[in-house]
Amino acid sequence: MIMKLFKTAVLLCSIGLLTACGSASRDELTQWMAEQKAQTQPQVKPVNPPKPFKPENYKRFSELDPFSKQKLIMVLNKDTNQASASGALIAPELARRKEPLEEFPLDTMTLVGSMVRDKQPVALIKVGPLLYQVRPGDHLGQNYGRIVKIVENEVILREIVQDAVGEWIERTASLLLQERSK
Repeated sequence: MIMKLFKTAVLLCSIGLLTACGSASRDELTQWMAEQKAQTQPQVKPVNPPKPFKPENYKRFSELDPFSKQKLIMVLNKDTNQASASGALIAPELARRKEPLEEFPLDTMTLVGSMVRDKQPVALIKVGPLLYQVRPGDHLGQNYGRIVKIVENEVILREIVQDAVGEWIERTASLLLQERSK
């Protein structure tokens, strides 16, 4: 039992000594931090002063002011003229009566022959099981195609289609004579 009391006494003394050392080292640490803070000066690079603003005079008084309403009106009129030219292409096509071969896409049609009838070229077009006779001026396909020329082995069309920006443009298409497979 005496041994137990001795161990307890030694333990209490060690704890007392450690707490005394802890508070002393804490005071030393606080003092050292204050000294370091006083000695250290921040190094801040000075900011360059702003460049002085030098206004420029507008030298092109003879030209149109880029912020004027007139310039905007000119651009809008240009776009309107292009749209009206584009609309002039498609307007007659929308007003006329559709012909039977305008129901089918061109890739479903086959040119099987051509001939001359009453001194006018005629092409024979096969769609499915049916055979049609067409002449220059007739319409084919779903893109407002109109036959421009018929030659011995080809029918040449003028189609009206929309391009990538939505403008109506003319393009040429053709049907070539297909040889019969054996």
